[in-house]
Order: sequence, then structure tokens, then C-alpha cells
Amino acid sequence: MKHFMLFIREDLDALKNMTEEEMQEDINTMIQWVEALSRSGNYVSGDPLEPEIRVARKEGILTDGPFIETKEALSGYLIIQAENIEQAAQIAQACPLIGRNVKSLEIRPIQKF
Repeated sequence: MKHFMLFIREDLDALKNMTEEEMQEDINTMIQWVEALSRSGNYVSGDPLEPEIRVARKEGILTDGPFIETKEALSGYLIIQAENIEQAAQIAQACPLIGRNVKSLEIRPIQKF
């Protein structure tokens, strides 16, 4: 089995307009999906990310821009294991939040040294 990182990208506009109840419902839905991944043996690890950001560049560390205006943000990650990238993509496609606030799950193989 190979490890893959899933980058969770969410719709910022949709998140801003969510009620606390809707946010908690999405959190519970994601927890249930991750628990199912764990039971299937595919889940390795993962966490949500806080919204604070710094960008390190040659000319220095940016704290508040200039960032490209974006409608989506990286809000978390999962590390899963699968036989190949096709299976990892099928696992990612099963995320129940895709099409709601999750715009996409980017799947990247983790290279072992």
C-alpha cells in the first residue's frame, strides 16, 4: 500500500455564510467519513488547518498579502493509503462534502526516500 495526501480545498464564500449549526453538521459528516476510512484501513492521519497564514519568499515573509484573490482555501489534509492513485482518487471522490463546501480534494502520492 502506498500513502497519498489529500488536500482539502473549501469554498471561502460558502464558509463565510454558514451558520454554526451548518458548520457543526459538516464537521460531523467529515468525522463520520474519516471514521469509515479508518475502519476500512485506508486512513493514516489528518487534521484541519487554521486560517492564519504566512508565505515565505526570497524577499521575506508575507503575513497579509499581496495574495491572489481566491474563492477557495486549503482547509485541511488527510493522509490515506491505497493500492494506487486511481484507488486513492476513488476514495477521495466518496467524500460526502464534495459538491457542498468542499470544492475539491487534491490527491498527491507521497514519495518515500
